[in-house]
Amino acid sequence: MAVQASLGKNFIMNILLAASSLIFPLITYPYVSRILLPDGTGRVAFAVSVVSYFTMTASLGIPTYGIRACAGVRDDKKGLSQTVQEIFLINAAMTLLVCLVFALCLAFVPKFQDDRVLFLVCGISLLFNLVGMEWLYKALEQYQYITFRSIAFKALSVVLMFAMIRSQEDYLQYGFLTIFASVGSNIFNFFHARRYITFVPQRPYHLKRHLRPILILFALTVTTTIYTNLDTVMLGFLKDSETVGYYNAAVKIKELLATIVAGLGSVLLPRISYYIKNRQFEKFRELIRRSFAFVTVFAIPLCVYFIVMSDYSIDLFYGPAYENSVLPMRLILPTLICIGLTNTIGIQILVPTDREKLVVYSTCAGAVTDLILNAVLIPVLGASGAALGTLAAEIVVLLVQLWFIRGEIRSFCTLMQLKKILLALVPATVILLFLHTALHLHTFFMLCVTAAVFFPVYLVVLLLLRYKIKLRG
Repeated sequence: MAVQASLGKNFIMNILLAASSLIFPLITYPYVSRILLPDGTGRVAFAVSVVSYFTMTASLGIPTYGIRACAGVRDDKKGLSQTVQEIFLINAAMTLLVCLVFALCLAFVPKFQDDRVLFLVCGISLLFNLVGMEWLYKALEQYQYITFRSIAFKALSVVLMFAMIRSQEDYLQYGFLTIFASVGSNIFNFFHARRYITFVPQRPYHLKRHLRPILILFALTVTTTIYTNLDTVMLGFLKDSETVGYYNAAVKIKELLATIVAGLGSVLLPRISYYIKNRQFEKFRELIRRSFAFVTVFAIPLCVYFIVMSDYSIDLFYGPAYENSVLPMRLILPTLICIGLTNTIGIQILVPTDREKLVVYSTCAGAVTDLILNAVLIPVLGASGAALGTLAAEIVVLLVQLWFIRGEIRSFCTLMQLKKILLALVPATVILLFLHTALHLHTFFMLCVTAAVFFPVYLVVLLLLRYKIKLRG
């Protein structure tokens, strides 16, 4: 297999995928949020967040473990087929158990009974997540397929949203279309997998060899999901759907930006695992250096720009009814930097080097922080309290992970890189603040003009400071 040839192409494909995650919501959010209003979008956000816990449990640690396990045997079709079938059987057994628990919750939890049909609609993703096997395609580095397939289903979802969502009562349709792209992609994945594996049983199966690493990575997934979704769930229980809607508006924009920041990491994970397995440690360190450079050079300016322009961003995406989303958005946006760095440290350094337990410890610290602060702040501050809890949790995770790699960090990044980025941000931010105060344009043009000034000024100053980032390889 030509390992080196596809890295640049994979990165471009992932950038296209991230761009689609920005463009399609930019088309649909302004329309949907104005039709359904905060109450409607909040109900769907609550249901999707709850279902995500069940999906996470059914998946165990397979989304990450599957990449690592399949990457090692990807040149052997028989071995790859056996590995995929073994992982699939474990996933199927867990999915069946989780579906039973989900059904019991719908029957006996009052909060779920209020929107039982909506939860059933969103729960469809539980079954189809099983057949998706996205981890197989990532292990094989099939990013071109992943990108074009994802864009096709997202485009179809956009068309259906405009066709099916007409009134505030159409939140059920919105709930279905929220999961439609992933469900459609998963069905397509299952049939497309015949190109790479056989479905003929490859006995004898050795399921036990997968259980320990899957469970360790599951613990990581649990703690991560807790502090990324707990805020929305606790808001749903402690406040009302309208508050969830305001908070969800801020989180959606943050998640779109985080997709770009974390995009390189998902491309590098299979390659990093390959280098470590083959003891090519200098190539491994070089990839990590690139990843740190990419995260800092993009995450920090994105964070600064959207903090300043949060009011216009919320107005463009959601409309004036979501004015209460501006402060939560400003409070939660610094997590972009934390997410990018913890993705690099945890998923690209600690997990491939068999230090998953350290990642679990860091995310446990974040989850506990999030739980305590949410319980204290949400009743008082509502959506802003949830944003503060999430920000604190992400900072704790980052600090703990930095402590774990304190002896290695200098081989991956330097303070000089960070100083140049911060210096480049000073003139760009001063100009941005002036434009934000002085200009009074239509929302869309305001964002276009300020972005067209802020980012070029930042990049020009970086070039003058001779900042270099290498992404080819």
